Amino acid sequence: TQRLPRAVGKAKAMDMALTARMMGAEEAERAGLVSRVVPADKLMDEALEAATVIASMSLPSVMMAKECVNRAFEGSLNEGLLFERRVFHSLFATEDQKEGMAAFTEKRKPDFKHR
Repeated sequence: TQRLPRAVGKAKAMDMALTARMMGAEEAERAGLVSRVVPADKLMDEALEAATVIASMSLPSVMMAKECVNRAFEGSLNEGLLFERRVFHSLFATEDQKEGMAAFTEKRKPDFKHR
Protein backbone atom coordinates (compact mmCIF):
# COMPACT_ATOMS: atom_id res chain seq x y z
CA THR A 1 0.00 0.00 0.00
CA GLN A 2 2.98 2.33 0.29
CA ARG A 3 4.48 1.80 -3.15
CA LEU A 4 1.26 1.36 -5.09
CA PRO A 5 0.08 5.00 -4.92
CA ARG A 6 3.47 6.14 -6.17
CA ALA A 7 3.16 3.77 -9.11
CA VAL A 8 -0.46 4.32 -10.12
CA GLY A 9 -1.67 7.40 -8.24
CA LYS A 10 -3.90 7.74 -5.20
CA ALA A 11 -7.28 7.19 -6.89
CA LYS A 12 -6.26 4.01 -8.71
CA ALA A 13 -4.45 2.68 -5.63
CA MET A 14 -7.52 3.31 -3.48
CA ASP A 15 -9.73 1.52 -6.00
CA MET A 16 -7.39 -1.46 -6.10
CA ALA A 17 -6.93 -1.67 -2.33
CA LEU A 18 -10.60 -1.31 -1.42
CA THR A 19 -12.26 -3.40 -4.12
CA ALA A 20 -9.66 -6.15 -4.71
CA ARG A 21 -11.01 -6.19 -8.27
CA MET A 22 -9.00 -8.31 -10.69
CA MET A 23 -7.13 -6.35 -13.33
CA GLY A 24 -6.42 -7.50 -16.86
CA ALA A 25 -3.07 -7.13 -18.60
CA GLU A 26 -4.08 -4.11 -20.69
CA GLU A 27 -5.41 -2.23 -17.66
CA ALA A 28 -2.23 -3.07 -15.74
CA GLU A 29 -0.20 -1.64 -18.60
CA ARG A 30 -2.31 1.55 -18.70
CA ALA A 31 -1.92 1.90 -14.93
CA GLY A 32 1.86 1.58 -15.21
CA LEU A 33 2.09 -1.69 -13.29
CA VAL A 34 3.69 -3.55 -16.19
CA SER A 35 6.00 -2.15 -18.84
CA ARG A 36 4.40 -3.92 -21.79
CA VAL A 37 1.88 -6.58 -22.72
CA VAL A 38 2.67 -9.25 -25.29
CA PRO A 39 0.74 -12.28 -26.51
CA ALA A 40 1.54 -15.43 -24.52
CA ASP A 41 2.99 -17.17 -27.58
CA LYS A 42 5.46 -14.28 -28.08
CA LEU A 43 6.48 -13.94 -24.44
CA MET A 44 9.80 -15.81 -24.63
CA ASP A 45 10.80 -14.10 -27.88
CA GLU A 46 10.05 -10.66 -26.43
CA ALA A 47 11.81 -11.45 -23.15
CA LEU A 48 14.90 -12.75 -24.95
CA GLU A 49 14.95 -9.71 -27.22
CA ALA A 50 14.81 -7.36 -24.23
CA ALA A 51 17.47 -9.39 -22.41
CA THR A 52 19.73 -9.28 -25.48
CA VAL A 53 19.44 -5.50 -25.69
CA ILE A 54 20.18 -5.09 -21.98
CA ALA A 55 23.08 -7.58 -22.10
CA SER A 56 24.68 -5.60 -24.93
CA MET A 57 25.07 -2.58 -22.66
CA SER A 58 27.70 -1.78 -20.08
CA LEU A 59 26.95 -3.78 -16.93
CA PRO A 60 27.93 -0.98 -14.51
CA SER A 61 25.67 1.43 -16.40
CA VAL A 62 22.73 -0.98 -16.37
CA MET A 63 23.18 -1.64 -12.65
CA MET A 64 23.32 2.05 -11.83
CA ALA A 65 20.33 2.87 -14.04
CA LYS A 66 18.30 0.29 -12.09
CA GLU A 67 19.52 1.73 -8.81
CA CYS A 68 18.62 5.29 -9.85
CA VAL A 69 15.10 4.27 -10.87
CA ASN A 70 14.59 2.29 -7.67
CA ARG A 71 15.86 5.15 -5.52
CA ALA A 72 13.41 7.57 -7.14
CA PHE A 73 10.73 6.13 -4.86
CA GLU A 74 12.76 6.16 -1.66
CA GLY A 75 13.55 9.81 -1.05
CA SER A 76 12.93 13.35 -2.16
CA LEU A 77 13.52 14.60 -5.69
CA ASN A 78 16.59 16.53 -4.54
CA GLU A 79 18.07 13.43 -2.91
CA GLY A 80 17.43 11.46 -6.09
CA LEU A 81 19.05 14.11 -8.27
CA LEU A 82 22.10 14.22 -6.00
CA PHE A 83 22.42 10.42 -6.13
CA GLU A 84 22.00 10.48 -9.92
CA ARG A 85 24.72 13.13 -10.27
CA ARG A 86 27.11 11.06 -8.15
CA VAL A 87 26.37 7.96 -10.22
CA PHE A 88 26.91 9.90 -13.46
CA HIS A 89 30.28 11.16 -12.26
CA SER A 90 31.40 7.71 -11.16
CA LEU A 91 30.31 6.10 -14.44
CA PHE A 92 32.07 8.79 -16.45
CA ALA A 93 35.37 7.46 -15.08
CA THR A 94 34.82 3.89 -16.30
CA GLU A 95 36.53 2.14 -19.19
CA ASP A 96 33.09 1.40 -20.64
CA GLN A 97 32.28 5.11 -20.84
CA LYS A 98 35.42 5.73 -22.85
CA GLU A 99 34.64 2.76 -25.11
CA GLY A 100 31.06 3.98 -25.57
CA MET A 101 32.21 7.47 -26.58
CA ALA A 102 34.85 6.06 -28.94
CA ALA A 103 32.33 3.70 -30.54
CA PHE A 104 29.88 6.56 -31.01
CA THR A 105 32.42 8.84 -32.69
CA GLU A 106 33.74 5.97 -34.82
CA LYS A 107 30.17 4.91 -35.74
CA ARG A 108 30.59 1.33 -34.53
CA LYS A 109 29.07 -0.91 -31.88
CA PRO A 110 30.81 -0.68 -28.51
CA ASP A 111 32.78 -3.59 -27.09
CA PHE A 112 32.11 -3.15 -23.39
CA LYS A 113 34.39 -4.85 -20.86
CA HIS A 114 32.01 -4.14 -17.96
CA ARG A 115 34.62 -2.05 -16.15
